Amino acid sequence: MSSPDTGLPPTATASTADQASLGELVGDLTQDLSRLMRQELELAKAEIREEAAKAGKAAGMLGAAGFAGYMTAVLLSFALAFGLAYAVGLGWATLIVAVLWGIAGAVLYTAGRSRLKTVSPKPERTIETLKEDAEWARHPTG
Repeated sequence: MSSPDTGLPPTATASTADQASLGELVGDLTQDLSRLMRQELELAKAEIREEAAKAGKAAGMLGAAGFAGYMTAVLLSFALAFGLAYAVGLGWATLIVAVLWGIAGAVLYTAGRSRLKTVSPKPERTIETLKEDAEWARHPTG
């Protein structure tokens, strides 16, 4: 069988077809990489939103704990100070109450700080999948 008359030898025609296939493969690869990068970016955004929500909840809890502590401190301070004033005098009673609220504040601060430490600013899953993608790009068959 003879190939259509293109004016080129048969090997040149096969080479042109191979180049078209190679161009298609490169185009497909470019599209796939572009889609992969968009997906990784979306994953990073989702992870950052999730961590921001955790940080917001922790901050809200710290704020609420602070307000509750403040209100409790004010009301109980008066009650306790006036109650203790009968036994040790008003000055000593208010000092005792202040020390107790200092301890309560330290406990609330420690609890809030430990919750904030669980918030990760890095998108860990995205970093891991990017490493996997880079490894695959280096060795796509292995």
